[in-house]
Parts: sequence; C-alpha cells; structure tokens
Amino acid sequence: MAIIVNLDVMMAKRKMSLGELAQKIDITPANLSILKTGKAKAIRFSTLEAICRALGCTPGDILEYREDDHDER
Repeated sequence: MAIIVNLDVMMAKRKMSLGELAQKIDITPANLSILKTGKAKAIRFSTLEAICRALGCTPGDILEYREDDHDER
C-alpha cells in the first residue's frame, strides 16, 4: 500500500510557495517540507483541513492511494 502526497502539485497549481503556505497554516516550513516530500508518517486532520482551506482543495487532491505491485492478498 502506498499513499502518495501531491501537495507539491497543488501548491504549483495555486502558485504558492512552501514558505507562504507554511505561514498561512501556521506550521514550520521544515515540517511542511517533510509532508510535501512524502516522508511524513502521519498528518493531523486539523493540519490537512488547514492545507485544504489555504489551497482551496479537498483531501483527495492532496493524498492519493496506489496499490503496490508486490502486495499480495
């Protein structure tokens, strides 16, 4: 199972820099960068809500699920 973070795509569509978004949602640029690069292990719903509000999008625009090729059930 893989969760893909498309935050960089949404930021580019909205022409918003990492620093600008970090300031709008009151999070450090370093923590936002960890999320943007997909290295975060979790995200708070309140943070996700703030990102969606600032970018005018939905959680599905930011987070995507892709099944791994090697997953067996």
